[in-house]
Amino acid sequence: MTEIIGVRFKSAGKVYYFSPAGIKAEEGSLVIVETARGVECGEVVMSNREVEDSKITAPLKAIIRLANQQDMKILEQNKVKEQNAFKICQEKIAVHKLDMKLVDVECTFDNNKLLFYFTAETRVDFRELVKDLASVFRTRIELRQIGVRDEAKILGGLGICGREFCCKGFLGEFQPVSIKMAKEQGLSLNPTKISGTCGRLMCCLKYEQDAYEYLLKNTPKVGAYVKTPDFKGYVEEVNLLTGKLKVKPEKSEDAAVIFDKADVTVIRDGKIKIDKEELKALKELEDK
Repeated sequence: MTEIIGVRFKSAGKVYYFSPAGIKAEEGSLVIVETARGVECGEVVMSNREVEDSKITAPLKAIIRLANQQDMKILEQNKVKEQNAFKICQEKIAVHKLDMKLVDVECTFDNNKLLFYFTAETRVDFRELVKDLASVFRTRIELRQIGVRDEAKILGGLGICGREFCCKGFLGEFQPVSIKMAKEQGLSLNPTKISGTCGRLMCCLKYEQDAYEYLLKNTPKVGAYVKTPDFKGYVEEVNLLTGKLKVKPEKSEDAAVIFDKADVTVIRDGKIKIDKEELKALKELEDK
């Protein structure tokens, strides 16, 4: 077992482990640590605790100190610098007539580097832009092209459910989402209904998938040949969450009857199929 603290550098960002080095750090406090890109200030989201050695990548870097008043002043100064840098960069982009959209600017705690995040449809030759920015700020400049999902995570907003974007609110890392998940969850394969504001498949499809996979193992699928207390027939409709099935009698023109899945015996289960043309048309929704 190894003692660690968990530190996050961005809201709903990835949690990194550091060695406390004898310092007691409470959740919500700010600490100064050394990272791959220099000295940074992060928020403690996991206070001192022990975890299994297999869950860490040794050796862990130790935290330098708890943030003090001087560190807080530096953070405020960096925020002002980021706002100014954003305006100046937008002006420079217009001057160079570059087809790119500036999303965010980040200044490292030690003022050693300015990072500019942008989106673009294609590759952008920003070498002259970097030279201009370096001459203005007299520090290292780095431009990073990000995807639409990353842009949504940075900017935030409200989803079609009326709540804050999952990626902005609590998801630390993006997970791959597929059309197959939407199909298995019984959703209409309508791009406007299964994609988020970013234009990609909704993140909630991924973290709800485990529950649906469990239900699918215990629930007959559409097209299944089943035996009910009254007759044998085929499943026409399934509600995974309630466990209700609409079954059409095999040898009758009678209307389908609703049964609880516990009262139905599967003779031959159905399969969830995705039309190839439909999958091809929606494939771009899966891309990051």
